[in-house]
Amino acid sequence: MQTWIMHLDMDAFFASVEILDNPALAGLPVAVAGRSDRSVVAAASYAIRKFGVRSAMSVVQARKLCPQAVFVPPRFHRYSEISRQVMAVLERFSPLVEQASIDEAYLDASGLEHLFGPVRDMARALKDEVRAATGLTCSVGLAPVRFLAKIASDLNKPDGLTVIEPDQVRDFLRDLPVGKIPGVGGKTLETLRSLGVKTAGDLLRFGPEFWEARLGSWGPVLWERAQGIDPRPVEPGGEAKSSGAENTFEEDTLDRDFLRRWLLVQSERVAADLRQMGVKARTVTVKIKFADFRQITRSRTLAAATDQTLAVYRAARAILAAEDLPLRVRLIGVTASHFGQGPTQLSLLDPEPPRKQSKLDRAVGQVRQKFGKQAVLRGDVIDLESK
Repeated sequence: MQTWIMHLDMDAFFASVEILDNPALAGLPVAVAGRSDRSVVAAASYAIRKFGVRSAMSVVQARKLCPQAVFVPPRFHRYSEISRQVMAVLERFSPLVEQASIDEAYLDASGLEHLFGPVRDMARALKDEVRAATGLTCSVGLAPVRFLAKIASDLNKPDGLTVIEPDQVRDFLRDLPVGKIPGVGGKTLETLRSLGVKTAGDLLRFGPEFWEARLGSWGPVLWERAQGIDPRPVEPGGEAKSSGAENTFEEDTLDRDFLRRWLLVQSERVAADLRQMGVKARTVTVKIKFADFRQITRSRTLAAATDQTLAVYRAARAILAAEDLPLRVRLIGVTASHFGQGPTQLSLLDPEPPRKQSKLDRAVGQVRQKFGKQAVLRGDVIDLESK
C-alpha cells in the first residue's frame, strides 16, 4: 500500500477570518496586529503582502511599506472557533489527523482511495468541504512523507493543491533550495552555504558522518531528508503541544513589580486555556525580550502537572526572580508545555488547597465568560487591566 501524507495549511488564516467576518475589508491591504506601534504583525493578507509586509514584522515597518494598510486587532477566540471547524472536516476523511498549529494539520491518507477515489480527488473534495464549512480557502500538499507534504502545500498558495508522486521525489529534491526543508534555520543555512550547499541534492555529496560532525544529531536527519526519507508518522491527538501568552509593552521597563503583574495576567490566560483543552502542563517557560531585541527563554519543570493559575504563576515568578535584567524589557511571556495527566501534589506552603484553587479558577472563568474579563480581577492585576 502506498503511503500518502497530506498537509493542509489555511491561507493567510487570521487575516482571511477578519475579511470573512467583515467583507468590506475584501481586497484591502489587511494586517492583523495590536493597536500599539510596538506590536508585530500576526498575519498579513495577500493584498498587503504585495507591499512586502509579512508576519512578525513590526507595525512601524509595515506602515512604512504600506501607508494605506488596514490594521485589525486579533480575535484569537474566533480563530480557534474556525480552527475547530476545519479539524472536524479533516476527521470526517481520516481518523489519523495531527493538528500542527491553529491553522495547519497533517492527515494520513494511506489506503483511503477505496473510499474517496484517487488521492488528488480526495484532496479536492476536502478543500471543497473546508470552504463550505468555513467560507475560507486552504492549500494542500500530498506526498509520500510528511516533510515533503508540508513543502508541497506552500508551492501554489493561495487555494493550491500540489501532489508529489513517489517517482517524482528524487528529481524534486535534487534542485530544491535547501532552505525549503523544514527545520533548516538561519544558522544551519549559513553553515550549509559556507560548504557550497545550495540544494537538497548538494547534501548528498557528503555522508551522514560528515554532517553529524558539523550539525550534530540534526546532520544525519537532514541527509535523510535530502533522499526523501522521513519516518515520522501522523500522530493523532497532537493538536496542542503548548499554550502561551505574551505582551509587548508601550515602554521598555525594568520595573519587576510591573513584570510580575503581567506574568499573573498571562498565567491566568494560559491556565484557562489548559482547562479548556482538558490538559495539564509540567513545564513553564518565561520568554523575555530586551530593548535591543535580544531574547532569552528560561524553563522550570513542575513536580506535578497542573492547570492551576497560581501554580503556573509561581513558577513564572520564580524564573523571573532568578534572572538578571541587564537591559530594559520590551516583551515578556509565559508558556506551559509538556502536557500530561498526573497527580496533584500537596504542599504545606500553599495558602489554599489545590482543589480549592481549581474551584476558584473555574468559578472565575465562568463569571468572566458570562460578564466579561473585567468582572473578576485578582488584586495584583487590577492596575494593569484598568489601563
